[in-house]
Amino acid sequence: MEKNYKAEQTVIPEKIRQMTAGRASRTDGTGMSNALVTVFDDCVLKIAPYRGRNEETVEVMRWLEGKLPVPKVLCYESDGVHQFLLMSKIPGKMACDEYWMSRPDELVTRLAEALRMLWSTDVAGCPRIRDIDAELEEASYRVQNGLVDIANTEPSTFGEGGFRDPQELLQWLRDNRPDYDPVLSHGDFCLPNIFLDENGISGFIDLGETGVGDRYRDIALCYRSLRSNAEGAYGGKVYPDIRSMALFDALGIEPDMDKIRYYLLLDELF
Repeated sequence: MEKNYKAEQTVIPEKIRQMTAGRASRTDGTGMSNALVTVFDDCVLKIAPYRGRNEETVEVMRWLEGKLPVPKVLCYESDGVHQFLLMSKIPGKMACDEYWMSRPDELVTRLAEALRMLWSTDVAGCPRIRDIDAELEEASYRVQNGLVDIANTEPSTFGEGGFRDPQELLQWLRDNRPDYDPVLSHGDFCLPNIFLDENGISGFIDLGETGVGDRYRDIALCYRSLRSNAEGAYGGKVYPDIRSMALFDALGIEPDMDKIRYYLLLDELF
């Protein structure tokens, strides 16, 4: 997304202004997306640059209603430059909230439960396919159009000991495609996008990459997010009792570190 995007300068559509008029609100700056997120008492307004596939995201959200705890689309409009998505507010706290980070065993158990919820969802009729071909096609577009933000990648990805540039990484990804294990994939399974409460998984948010995709895309991003949050990468607080490898114990699987590396490197191009 454009680094100079200024969502606050847009004119909110009349229907959405009427639906949110007079409500107290706050701006939520959590996460990496280049969007303006305004939180009201029972709904959330997300304003972002328009992309041709935004309507597909809304279609996926509507398809997921009744299948998973996801925000309900209350109103969606676009002026061709910006998209305006008003949705219901998910209860609970983000998985990266101090409350859950201070309860590592329960946190990891809940994250594993959230992954299994996604994977147990019947994907018949899902309006978006995010298989490896689709991922590499979009990655290629981003590389060709200079959209990869190298400054926002892991220090070891590019330069000495890493890849020369995004084009070389893209070619490596093409040459080392892993086996494909399709499930319903969140696509951005990071702790801020998973909400928890005392009853379990209260919801999934930021569904812009959700669709039929590889199981290990979500595993890789969850593993990295758990490790980064535990190490204090966001907010500075370190949680030494959290072991990112405990995720695999909770899932009851042996980790495929080659596939994890593949999907983390693929994510560097997005």
